[in-house]
This record gives sequence, structure tokens and C-alpha cells, in this order.
Amino acid sequence: MSAPGPASAPGPASAPGHALDLLIITGLSGSGISTALQALEDDGYFCVDNLPPPLISTLTDLARGRPDLHRLAVGLDARNIHDAAQALQALAALGALAVSPRVLFLEASAESLQQRFSASRRPHPLSRNALSLTEAMAREEELMAPLRGVAHVVLDTTTLTVHDCKRRVRELATGGAGVRRMVVQLMSFGFRHGLPREADLVWDVRFLPNPHFDPALRPLSGLDAPVREFVLGHDATRAFLAAFTPLLAATLPAYVAEGKAYLTLAVGCTGGHHRSVAVVEALRLTLIDLGWEPKVSHRDLHAPY
Repeated sequence: MSAPGPASAPGPASAPGHALDLLIITGLSGSGISTALQALEDDGYFCVDNLPPPLISTLTDLARGRPDLHRLAVGLDARNIHDAAQALQALAALGALAVSPRVLFLEASAESLQQRFSASRRPHPLSRNALSLTEAMAREEELMAPLRGVAHVVLDTTTLTVHDCKRRVRELATGGAGVRRMVVQLMSFGFRHGLPREADLVWDVRFLPNPHFDPALRPLSGLDAPVREFVLGHDATRAFLAAFTPLLAATLPAYVAEGKAYLTLAVGCTGGHHRSVAVVEALRLTLIDLGWEPKVSHRDLHAPY
């Protein structure tokens, strides 16, 4: 396998006939290979860790007939690479299958790797050869050097948190174009029935005028137009939504940047029938306008009032 040109952020394979996007995630043990594969798996890649290099061609051949497996990521490290030259030959052989793998090599400083192994209490893959951690790390660096030499991108994770590493890998996998969407759940509930345990954020709207005290509105819910107009038509509600919308617009992308996959925003009133339901429905439209696709549930809509 010949060395590629100057290192740059890899983008999805686009050459004619290349039906598969294959990412090879390799590097030094403890540098974040498993973390990178988790990030890619969350983004829809079919990921295989610790696959012997000769079997990569078998995997790609099988995946070619599966439309749901058009994006593959394979983890290669010292556990399954005993001869770097053989690994490079296995990657070069993919050309016969019209597959051009992209290679991402992860590394970190020796001090950082030592700290990570100490914290995880896991042995280095090469320590089984009666080597000390320092010796095993030095041996691995020498073993993996040929793969580093052909990498499209070398990512140093020394100063990266787990969330930073996942975010950077996603950026490299998509050429900086794709951002994983967080699943946003909007939930209405009644405080008298208890706080929802799954909520990440809870907002209390019991300060709003209560339709319960209007005999004509009491049997209805926040899904009914009369209640919705009563709740949303008040100045207090309009002021709340006007202030809350910029807060959501600013914070939701920040949660995504931190690697959060799910966020549940729970809005509560007394019984979970009127105010919280109407506000959640209004927030649903607000989030749609902001480009989100929120899921909505009304936990206590049918609970005894």
C-alpha cells in the first residue's frame, strides 16, 4: 500500500464504483481507539474491533451486498497486528474490491498513556510478552510506525477529553460536514404525580394562570384549543416563551458539542393536564422552527386529577 498524499481531514469515498466508506481506526493502545469506534457506531457506522487484517477484505465483500452496511469502521491495534507489513498488504488488497480505506491513527504522549493504563488497571496488549509497561509501549510504537506512516490523519488525543475525542473523530469521518443530531424529548407532567426520573431538565410552569379554575376548561386538556388559547394567550406565557426560546437555541447545540445523545426536557404544572401540556406543544413548534425534531410525551395527561 503506497503512502497517501499530504494529510488532510478524510472525507467519504467518492470515486465511481466505491459503494463502501471504510474507515480504519488504528494507533497506540490507550489512545482512544475504542472511544473512536463508539462515536462512529453512534453515527451509523458498522464497527468491528480487533479484526485480523486479512479478514477485512472478507468483511467488505460481505458488506457490499448490504445497503445498510455501506459505512464500515475497523479497529486495528497491537492485539491483532503482529506484522505491520502484512497489515499494509491486507489494506492494499482492498483495491481489487474497489475499496479505498481511510486510515485514522490515534496516539498520545507516553505520560498520558501511562496514566490511562494506571487508571483503567488494564494490561497493555504487549505486556503478555513479559514486558514492562514502558517496554510494551516502546515496542508498540515501533510496531505501529508503518501504519502511522500511511495514515490520512494522525490525531493526538493527549489533551482531549472523551467527549472531545468523539467530536473530533466525527468531524474527521465526515470531513467536518456532518453533525450528529441529539434526540430531544419534550415531556409534560404533573408535580402531584412526582418528578420524572428520566428528565435532564425540569421547568416549573405553575406560575402561569390555571385553566383548572374555569369550570368550562377543567374537563379539557392542553391539547384542546380553548385551553391552549387560554394558556398561551396570557402575557406571562408569551414572556416566558420569548425568554425561553433563545435559551434553548443557545444550549441545545452546546449539549450536542459535549457528546450528549439524548436530552429530556420536562415541563410541569400541578396535575399535568393543562398548562404543561399546552406549553410543551408550543415548545414542540419552537424546536421544529429551530431545526430540531423533538419527540413529545404527556406523562400525566390521563392521570386522575
